Amino acid sequence: MNYADLLLKRRSIRNYQEKAVANEIIMEIIKESTYAPSAGNGQPWKFIVINDRALMQEISDEAKKNILDRIAANPNDYVKKYQKMLMNDQYNIFYNAPAVVYIIGEKKLKNMPVDCALAASYFMMSAVDRGLGTCWINFARQISSPELLNKIGFPKNHEMIVPLIIGYPAQIPTMAKRNEPEIIKIL
Repeated sequence: MNYADLLLKRRSIRNYQEKAVANEIIMEIIKESTYAPSAGNGQPWKFIVINDRALMQEISDEAKKNILDRIAANPNDYVKKYQKMLMNDQYNIFYNAPAVVYIIGEKKLKNMPVDCALAASYFMMSAVDRGLGTCWINFARQISSPELLNKIGFPKNHEMIVPLIIGYPAQIPTMAKRNEPEIIKIL
């Protein structure tokens, strides 16, 4: 697949086949994501791979609870628009994908969030190249239970930057409308 096709085929997938992604494939994709550029070649990214669906459900439940608590405490919070969806017991923030990969980094590193986001973009493109789909699930950052964080192996003094679900798409949506680039000035 050429680069232009790769860019055009990447979508946020929210409907997956009931088919696991082999850990070997996920490890290949992670390896390719580490080819992303990083400030000062710091390569601050670390990865947590979860393909245990019961654990993913536990994370989903915790995140939904925490976001709903946030809405209750601040009814003007922008996430209020998701309240009805989050209150649905059947809604799983991971869209029943077979795996989620957290890209994390040490909080003390100034450029770490941008570096990890770049690694995520490489991850998404590498997945598309293998016929897989991904979706950045920002809700999955909303876990705070020390027991659950310990269970997933989340190190202290780290920050969750990008939770990406990955799996074989059951359906690939059409590309959302893209705005024309807004060029402020060419000098």
